[in-house]
Amino acid sequence: MSDIMESAGGEECEQAVSRLEAFEKMLAAVQENYDRADSKMKQLKAEGKEKSATYRQMMGSKMQYQNMLSMYRLYGLTGETAGEK
Repeated sequence: MSDIMESAGGEECEQAVSRLEAFEKMLAAVQENYDRADSKMKQLKAEGKEKSATYRQMMGSKMQYQNMLSMYRLYGLTGETAGEK
């Protein structure tokens, strides 16, 4: 990998790798937050608390994360196609 970095401009490659690592962390965090919101909503629904403020906040968060994940899929950034999840 060091040969590639040297031939493509070491600093530019390091920046690209750093940005990719940051994106991967962000994607994982968005996926985890989506799953957490979904799980919490299911728990609240099982308790009959669909009209609670917490449930509604979780719904807003889940929709936000779902939209972000959809955009990532649309641009091929998750390894999934738009219809997979």
